Amino acid sequence: MISIIHIFALVFALFAISRVVLRARDKQISVNELFFWLAIWLGLVFVVFFPQIISKIALFLGIGRGIDVVVYASIAVLFYLIFRLYVKLEDNQKTITLLVRELALKKKRKK
Repeated sequence: MISIIHIFALVFALFAISRVVLRARDKQISVNELFFWLAIWLGLVFVVFFPQIISKIALFLGIGRGIDVVVYASIAVLFYLIFRLYVKLEDNQKTITLLVRELALKKKRKK
């Protein structure tokens, strides 16, 4: 039986997938990132529509409830994404520093 949460999750996932596909078409994300995000959003739909499978996975892993597996996996993915953002931020900071130094040296040479 389809409930409100099923409809909400499906509509939200379809919206998110449309955004991901648009970003991939605009070349704002790579093919690997496209597949990563498609897996995330399709995984959401899978968890909502097939919670009994997630419960079986939880029992296999020795975790009490299926939702706990989803929460643990979500936290792990979030930490990974934060790490990637941190690395990109550091890289951008180094690039900006190099550019500012280069511009300052060019300005100094002109005087």
